Amino acid sequence: MKKIIVTATMLFMCNLIVVAQKIEKEGPNGFDQLKPAIAHGTIDTITYDSKTVGTTRKALVYKTPGFSKDKKYPVLYLLHGIGGDEKEWLKGGTPQIILDNLFAEGKIKPMIVVLPNGRAMKDDRATGNIMAPDKVQAFATFERDLLDDLIPFIEKTYPALTDRENRAIAGLSMGGGQSLNFGLGNLDKFAWVGGFSSAPNTKMPEVLVPNPEETRKKLKLLWISCGDKDGLITYGKRLHDYLLEKNVPHVYYLEPGGHDFKVWKNGLYMLSQFLFKPVDVASLSQYTVLDTASVEK
Repeated sequence: MKKIIVTATMLFMCNLIVVAQKIEKEGPNGFDQLKPAIAHGTIDTITYDSKTVGTTRKALVYKTPGFSKDKKYPVLYLLHGIGGDEKEWLKGGTPQIILDNLFAEGKIKPMIVVLPNGRAMKDDRATGNIMAPDKVQAFATFERDLLDDLIPFIEKTYPALTDRENRAIAGLSMGGGQSLNFGLGNLDKFAWVGGFSSAPNTKMPEVLVPNPEETRKKLKLLWISCGDKDGLITYGKRLHDYLLEKNVPHVYYLEPGGHDFKVWKNGLYMLSQFLFKPVDVASLSQYTVLDTASVEK
């Protein structure tokens, strides 16, 4: 029998207008399959000057269907894992298809999604020893590249909303750790944070959330998800346990699976439906662990 262990505590703001979300607890069949009959978003390949790295870097930019330069859009920065680059999500996770399908059903807000290369070094290819110290360090260096170079470029080049309430960051594995580190570490820049199967680069909870009261006030939604057979589950769980103790609102969602795109695609499917909307904290308790074997030991 399915058991609810998702945690959602305390209202984000007492005067927040809430709208009940009706989001499936798991992506339905076909949620990640191309549907030719619907409208499709577009993907740009962009280059930007990185003063942080001292070179020109690439990123991909997805725009939901109906994109217009005459409108302003919220932005999600979607990060890849240690063995990938800006194309990893497209190759393994087809986020453009997932988001096109959700948009056609009216389940997500119009948005811009930026897929950068989170390995901030001059040779940022995912080649050779991906665990080499300089390559691992480059994922930490990306914080400055993101904040000082990429975000300003996106907001200058695209009709992006520039306030923190309209800026989100999420990622898988190494990118999940980056998202938690950079998002929770820069609450003046991000109000929406998501970590899918976050890796060992994730900082300790006391470092990520040194001031629980400030985090409660500023954060719109914190999403933590993982496959229940994933060896990296410890890093998300320790943050969940800390947030639970400190009464910081969040979702902790487990599902059957390991360290793979099945889990990450479902994470994107679910999280994206919350983004840039009023959050009904009371509704979050409906999200369930689909297989509780790993959490009942």
